[in-house]
Amino acid sequence: MSETIIKLENLTKKFDKFTAVNNINLEVRKGEIIGLVGPNGAGKTTTIKMIAKILKSNSGRILIRTSGDLEDLQKVSATVTHMGFLIDIPEFYKMTANSLLKYFAKLQNYPKKEINERIDFLLAFFNLTEWKHENVKNFSKGMKQKVGLIQAIIHDPEIIILDEPQTGLDPLARVDIRNGIKQLQSQGKTIFVASHMLYEISEICDKIAMINRGSIIGFDTVENLASALKTREITFEVLEPLTPQDVEPLLSRLIEKLNPYLDKDLDPSISTIPIKYYPEEKELKIFYDGNDTSIGEILKILIKEFESDFTVVSYTQEKTSQLERVYSQMVKDNELNIQNDEIKENIIFLEAIAACLFFAAIICSEFDKKTGYIVFPKINKYKLILGKYLGYPSAEKSESVCCL
Repeated sequence: MSETIIKLENLTKKFDKFTAVNNINLEVRKGEIIGLVGPNGAGKTTTIKMIAKILKSNSGRILIRTSGDLEDLQKVSATVTHMGFLIDIPEFYKMTANSLLKYFAKLQNYPKKEINERIDFLLAFFNLTEWKHENVKNFSKGMKQKVGLIQAIIHDPEIIILDEPQTGLDPLARVDIRNGIKQLQSQGKTIFVASHMLYEISEICDKIAMINRGSIIGFDTVENLASALKTREITFEVLEPLTPQDVEPLLSRLIEKLNPYLDKDLDPSISTIPIKYYPEEKELKIFYDGNDTSIGEILKILIKEFESDFTVVSYTQEKTSQLERVYSQMVKDNELNIQNDEIKENIIFLEAIAACLFFAAIICSEFDKKTGYIVFPKINKYKLILGKYLGYPSAEKSESVCCL
């Protein structure tokens, strides 16, 4: 097992009264690609900016291994050249790609004799060689994103931090960026990718940290996170489309035959039936019990017992849909926990107020045990009824008591 290269301990960042990152704990090993997933405002960018030393935390700490033992990030001066950082939607001065990358290489103290060779290698890898001496202002968004990634790795850092690296890119540009990230991992680099693009995250990341309201609500591999799902699904593609009149009776037969392996507690918000047919895609989606052995049994039944009805040509378990549902489920659980905590805090607060009022009244007034009233001899026009709170249901109003 590789060594830990970054460790976040109780990391917290506040902007005035707003808590952007709340007590995050995370451990990353050398060579891993870690995805930070969450909606806008969840705390992804704030977290990676603290790792990149662009922001300073209010409490907690970040430990980093540059050589030897883990050290506090704020006390390690070498981290400037040890890390590479790509901001979301990078913009650059009106310079040629070559001049711009030379500037960043010198800024990061990359060996002068090797700068030109390094630039040529990276431009060629990202298919930008012919644009080497062109002004970056004339580049497309995808090309600027590639230049941004190159500047982040121009000095060959060990830790690479990428904020939304594939936002707004066309499919070919996304493939280039994805391949580039995987190539960097093959060189032993440790990479953080913050994104809301679940498909891209699931394709390239070893582990995913799911963030909501500044807190990590899940951190594991996609497969392990998916194991927490209450419902699992598998999609089978058939060779020929099913005729509309045959769909309903066929689904009934399928449900009957596959019943031992279907999800018995299917969430109605996901589907009201355990098997669905999508005519445009020629796909059967089956919600099953989540056991790996069930997939094999389902496949056997579909091939052997439904051979005359359709031909299965492929089956898939889409990571993206699983990841979406994992995140949605964890967010719901997290929100419920937050609400429960807020209710508990309110109850404790109200009980504390009631207790304070009670003891203040005892000190300042006379307590009538018979009626359960706190009597204020000098204040007759106000009433304070604590009888119900104190367990005196028979207590009645009186002009000689002060009442809330």
